[in-house]
Formats: sequence, structure tokens, C-alpha cells
Amino acid sequence: MATVVEQRQTFQNEPIRSFQSPHERSAMETAIARIRADRKDYDLIIGGKRVSSEKQFVSINPAHPAEVIGRAQSATVEQAREAIAAAQRAFPGWSRVAAEERARLLFAAADAVRARRDEFDALLVLEVGKSWPEADGDVAEGIDFLEFYGREMLRYAKRRPLTPIAGEDNEMHYIPMGVGVVIPPWNFAFAIMVGMTSAAIVTGNTVVLKPSSDSPVIAARFVELLESCGMPPGVVNLITGSGGAIGDALVSDPRVRFISFTGSKEVGLRINRLAADVHPGQHWIKRVVAEMGGKDGIVVAADADVAAAVEGVASAAFGFQGQKCSACSRAIIEAPIYDDFVRRLAERVDRITVGDPVDPNNFMGPVINERSRDKIESYIKIGKSEGTLLTGGERVSDEGYFLEPTVISDVAPTATIAQEEIFGPVLAVIKAKDYDDALAIANNTEFGLTGSVYSSDRRKLERARDEFYVGNLYLNRKCTGAMVGVHPFGGFNMSGTDSKAGGPDYLLLFILAKSVSEKVG
Repeated sequence: MATVVEQRQTFQNEPIRSFQSPHERSAMETAIARIRADRKDYDLIIGGKRVSSEKQFVSINPAHPAEVIGRAQSATVEQAREAIAAAQRAFPGWSRVAAEERARLLFAAADAVRARRDEFDALLVLEVGKSWPEADGDVAEGIDFLEFYGREMLRYAKRRPLTPIAGEDNEMHYIPMGVGVVIPPWNFAFAIMVGMTSAAIVTGNTVVLKPSSDSPVIAARFVELLESCGMPPGVVNLITGSGGAIGDALVSDPRVRFISFTGSKEVGLRINRLAADVHPGQHWIKRVVAEMGGKDGIVVAADADVAAAVEGVASAAFGFQGQKCSACSRAIIEAPIYDDFVRRLAERVDRITVGDPVDPNNFMGPVINERSRDKIESYIKIGKSEGTLLTGGERVSDEGYFLEPTVISDVAPTATIAQEEIFGPVLAVIKAKDYDDALAIANNTEFGLTGSVYSSDRRKLERARDEFYVGNLYLNRKCTGAMVGVHPFGGFNMSGTDSKAGGPDYLLLFILAKSVSEKVG
């Protein structure tokens, strides 16, 4: 019988569907209708048991806020602590399960997601407002994480070669850390949640998964999927509810060994501070893996292909309503082509369709919630005073959280909208005197996640390799769309701990290296 390694062969990225075939479109429409008809209540999952709370909250469709996608539990602090206890009880057994068996769980989950792909695509359309291609890309990335991290664990399980020495048999191997808290975001409600969770458990840890309150249904269905694939009770415990109510208790608990977080800079820094405190009974320094956002720029040099640059900027700025930590929020254009670029960009953005993402003809859907819409509008107001409103700037509908794609030109490099993360469909266009000035502007924020340079000059591209200070740099292409295994993802400075998700060293963040020496002969 072929081993699990031989069965999976070489890792390849999951293809993203175009929905051009009538069969794909029909299947997606059916899945959306099924999700809408199946408004379930979702319990907490603690040690494999379903647990309810005194209070519940609803997950809504941001395109139609009156539409309920599901009802989830508002966990109490005591229930959060019970989930940690359940993970702690499960850890000794799960940590001793062979690496191949843990990888096998991830491979089984990948196959199960493929079989239920339309369901998860539809959930992303309805629960967080993704377009069909964005939703399918999200699910495909989740499959990639399962496949990639399973293979990576098999690689790390092999004996490490060490320098030989006479009279000793020496080895170094990796062991799991313990109980972790996984706090994923809503913007990649499937992919990032799956990636963070699967990396933690395939390395032999147990976790408490606390998804965003804007996307609890997707997380609940994934945990159910893991259970159906044979995951033992307590390995992943699902806790839903307000981060403000239970987040500090999860992070501060002395039984927690690590925290894996993706979200805002403010919350990430708070987690880092809380995790640094040592509480009675805590025998370790907690490890924090954090990805915290960006203020990403695309530099367009005077010698660039302007048409390609316009397309790349528009796609990176307004895909999924700009709600990506990798989204282009600053277009930095050399002066000789500035006017031409701005004119072409306005024409391109005006063609973007905005509306309910249930309709596959719409490129942009709603932003995630009312609070986010109001925050983005406040930045647009600031932007109008800091530059020239080129296009957009208004709400699209009285129902749902829809905003026009907004471009503000003639923005100073130090302006508020050129410095602060907006996390919405707002793009600042900045004129640079020359390429030196453009690179300086690109590096003048506190973040360092993604960036891009469009140029036909090899010397300029090579300078960007050396001088553009970001964790993910793209040359002559947009700054979004990182693929697992192809573009290890994570940034510098206030963008986080440069964790490089989907890369060959990511699993090292969830394991400890143990060196063993035995005298022989």
C-alpha cells in the first residue's frame, strides 16, 4: 500500500474556478439557495461536546443586514477557560500521535473541502460579502494550506542531519508546544482560519479557535468537517463571541503556550503586551505569531507599462472592497506619467460594478459591517480635505454596507489617508518627483507588508529588491494574491512578526527543537 506521502505526491496549488461553465454557475446558485434556507444555530464545541450559552448573537449578510446566516453562542469567560482545559486534556494524547497520522487528518480535510467547495464558497459570499471568484480563491487557499502543511509536517518529522562526532549518537527532533489560541480574521474567513488552525494541530498542538464575530458560521462548519474526518475531541475547541469579552482571558491564561493572531495592529499589540506577562503557574514565555495589516504601495515608474500598472492598481485596491491587509492603498506615480495614469485609472475604476455579490456580475460587494462602513466614510471625508476626489466617495445603496470605489489623487506622502490603514475601497494617489522619491515614499509608513513596482528598467527593479522594505515584494504585477508555497506571506515592522504563512519555515513557529545526545561505543 502506498504511504501517505506517495499518495499526495508533489504539492500543487488548487486551481481557482472561473464559473464560466453553466454547471459551475448552477452548482453555486444551488449552494447559495441552500445556505439561505438553512439558518442554523451553532453551539460552542468544547472537548467535542456541544455547549450553549445564555446569550447568542447573529451572523448577518452584509449585503442585506436583515438576513441572518446563522446564530452563534456568546461564550463566557468561564466557557473560554473550559475550552482551554479541554485542549490541555487532549494535548498529551494528540502530541504523541504520529506525524503521518496528523498529516493524514489534514489531507482528509482537504478532500472533504473539495467535496463541499460550493458550500464554503456560498458561505463566503453570504457571510462576508465576497464575489464568486474571491470566495473560490479563499477556499482554494484553505485547501492549499491543508495540503502544504501536511507535507511540511512530514518533512519536519524526518531525522535532522547533524555534524557527526566520535563516540556519540546525536539527533535533533521537533516536539509540539502545547495549548494554543488561534484568532483568525473575517476577511479571509476560510483560508486564514484554516491555515492558522491546521498549522497548529498538524504539529501536535491543541487549540482554542476563536473566529471573528463577523464569520462564526464558516469556522463552525470547518470544525464540524474536521470532526467528520476523525479529529479527536479537544484537539480543536470552538469558542465564539466578542473578543472584548473573552479575548483577554484566552490570551492571559497561564495554560496557553502560544497565540496565533491575524487582525488589526491595535489588537495585535494588545495581545503581545498581555502575552508578555507571566502569571502564576506559567512556566514559559508565550510565543505570539501575529499578522497585523499594512499600508501597501504600488510604485509606477516613468518607464512602466501604464496600462498594465493601471489594471494592477485597480485590481489590488478594490478586490474584495479593499478589505485585504495586502491591498494597494497607495499608488505612487512618477511625475512624467502622473496625469496620464490618473486619467486612465479614473476610467478603469468607473467601470467597476458594485452590488450584491450573489450576482456574479458584480466585482465589488459590501464592506463587512456598519462600523466598518462608517469608519471608511470618515476617512473619505478626511481624504477630500487632503487631496482631490477623483471618483467615488459615496454609498451605493440604502440597504447593505456598499460603498463606491474611491480614488483620491494629489495626496501628500504624509497625509492621514497615505499613512493610516483604512481597510476599505479607498486609494490615495501620490505624485513622486522621480524614482528615488518614489521608493522613499513607499518606505515612509510604519507598516511593511506588501509592495509592488512597475518598471521596464531592470536596474530599478533590482533596487526595489534591495530597498523596498516589505515582506512581500512584487515586480510588474499587483501586490495581492499571494499563493501558498509560491509567495510565503508575512510582513515587517507594524505588519507583524513576518510569520511567512504558506512558507517552508512557518511550522517552526508551532514546534520546539529538542537535541538528544547518547554516548556510544
